[in-house]
Amino acid sequence: MSTTAWVLLGIVAAVVLAAIATYNGLVGLRQRVRQAFADVDVQLKQRHDLVPNLVETVKGYASHERETLENVIKARNAAVAASGPAAQAQAENMLSGMLRQLFALAEAYPDLKANANFQQLQTELGDIENKIAAARRFFNNVVAEYNTKRESFPAVLFANMLGFMREDFFNLDEGERAATRDAPKVQF
Repeated sequence: MSTTAWVLLGIVAAVVLAAIATYNGLVGLRQRVRQAFADVDVQLKQRHDLVPNLVETVKGYASHERETLENVIKARNAAVAASGPAAQAQAENMLSGMLRQLFALAEAYPDLKANANFQQLQTELGDIENKIAAARRFFNNVVAEYNTKRESFPAVLFANMLGFMREDFFNLDEGERAATRDAPKVQF
């Protein structure tokens, strides 16, 4: 074999090895994205399971606030039914808004605020919200890593062709973004 043939064979082998390594890297990252989304999903399910208990506790004290309670349940059901990061993020943001209204409603009922069951549920919900935030951060980091890898050379040459599509982030809606930008007002 001539030197040119060996060089061409070496180039082809290098391209094939690079393609295999890139493909395997994308497969691994796609699996991490799916696992991270499943972790977010587990935390959201815990939150969804807690909401009916919270509503039932509030119902006993604020039965004439029926519309607020029904809206919380509707938002919870929409969040349970949502699929995919974008739809789930939107439904979860709506549920978060409804839960804020529910807790604002509780402020008007001192007996409810003092109820041990309500306090426990509120504490559990706060813990779950922190776990959801951590899971969302992890998911978004993995999605960023995956999208960066898929849009980098040489993966960009064949990622779409091999079915590696861009993944969506689990984002805050505009209302939550505004709430996190504004510092809380403290008065003494």
